[in-house]
Amino acid sequence: MRVYEDTKTMKNINPLTRTDYPDPDVIRVDDTYYMVSTTMYYMPGGVILRSYDLANWEIATYLFDELDGTPAERLEDGQNCYGKGMWAASLRYHEGRFYVIFVSHGQENTHLFTATDINGPWEHRRIRGYFHDCSLYFSEDGRKYLVSGNTEIRLTELSDDMTAPKEGGIDKVIVRDDREKVFLGYEGAHLYKIDGRYVLTLIHWPKETQRRTEAVFISDRLDGEYVGRDLFWDDGGYCGQGIAQGGLVDTPDGRWYAVLFQDSGAVGRIPMLVPVTWKDGWPVYGDDGKLPGDIDVVSTRPGYAYAPLFVSDRFDDAVIKPQWQWNHVPDKEHWTILPQGGLAITTGAVCKNLTQARNTLTQRMRFPDCEAEVTVDASGLTDGDFAGMCALQGAYMAVGILKENGRRYLAVIERKEPTKGFGIGGNDTEPGEVTYREEIADDVITVGIRADFWQMKDTAVAFVKRGTADGSKEAELIGEPHKLYFRLDHFTGARFGLCAFSGVTAGGTAVFTDFVYR
Repeated sequence: MRVYEDTKTMKNINPLTRTDYPDPDVIRVDDTYYMVSTTMYYMPGGVILRSYDLANWEIATYLFDELDGTPAERLEDGQNCYGKGMWAASLRYHEGRFYVIFVSHGQENTHLFTATDINGPWEHRRIRGYFHDCSLYFSEDGRKYLVSGNTEIRLTELSDDMTAPKEGGIDKVIVRDDREKVFLGYEGAHLYKIDGRYVLTLIHWPKETQRRTEAVFISDRLDGEYVGRDLFWDDGGYCGQGIAQGGLVDTPDGRWYAVLFQDSGAVGRIPMLVPVTWKDGWPVYGDDGKLPGDIDVVSTRPGYAYAPLFVSDRFDDAVIKPQWQWNHVPDKEHWTILPQGGLAITTGAVCKNLTQARNTLTQRMRFPDCEAEVTVDASGLTDGDFAGMCALQGAYMAVGILKENGRRYLAVIERKEPTKGFGIGGNDTEPGEVTYREEIADDVITVGIRADFWQMKDTAVAFVKRGTADGSKEAELIGEPHKLYFRLDHFTGARFGLCAFSGVTAGGTAVFTDFVYR
């Protein structure tokens, strides 16, 4: 049985971050662990987390503010990057330098970022070719390789400057999946040399087990024959959702762990810590393939105080806190932090709905439940404008102030069904449905959203703070519970978002203050 309360004893520590940090790759540099995660279309992107015990994590840095420089990244010309952008990075440290390689899905680009310090500056270059879910490997003779692919896993030697496949270098398929026996073929490659043998970890989704499964292949030679099998398909007792895909890492005292992730419904894909032992040269995940309830870890810096992954905010600092990310590349000309405090967002274009709006500022929602509220000053809005808080996903919900015909309404706007099917990416071009409307007199209100993700319930409900006779404010639920969905249209976990958009004329302004995260 898993317990989801934070503890100081480092028992029952799963899930690690309690929120959406998919496709983890993890390394150790001296006494410090670093984990990179997919950030797709959220900016800044390419997040790297830091830990000293593998249980607690904080944000160390981001790699970039903008990646491909396309209209889609900026939500311009009716384009977007939903479900696309930065995917499944490989993080390595070699001869005093950090390396991060990943693809930009949708642009079919492969990107390399390097730095001598985790905080940067990060140098950026492109690698010719598209290397899906790649893993970077440095051989002892100084040569450089990528292992990548889906269903067919390919070993590709890179040029010395790491800008393209090497002319005449190794380029061969080393592992193949049986397409007839899987829903999803091998991918999520991570390659290591451990005790003189090459260890390749992969995930796939066999029809037989009906869940994500971690597979391991081993070879005595880098370009030799790889022999493998499925080794871990446990769900940790949670909703039949297999735990798989991620990196292996050792500790200074010689222990081994895997950081894998688990699909957890609308809240997203959450990293899990799995102890690893070795038997006859093969990794053994957990207790003979089962995730243990208690996991022992040792801190390399006992007593270290971690910065939180979730934060309340008065918006009285000069910069946006690192826990926030923008939905796509923000329009810097249309947001500011006011001298007296408060985040002001001005609409720069007319759009049909929330998913087309620029400058939506987001934080990940927390498993198993969470709520947040914010005070919105909508006095600067014009007819056709909406401003408030949203639960951002393909099937979104937003609560706030809607202005129409010179009147103000407390409103809930919903997209009740996400994009149909399982194609990657979404292009929602229709207005959301106003499911709650109440005329109000004030321009300033406090609204919020409560979310429940436990056992994949995946619901959110809006509330408003109303004054009471004693001068205090109490939360009142409004509207009906809203169903959230994790699907490939957005391919990310649900997020709280602060949003403002115009349906008629651009130029309206909303000011957000006193954001409280619980």
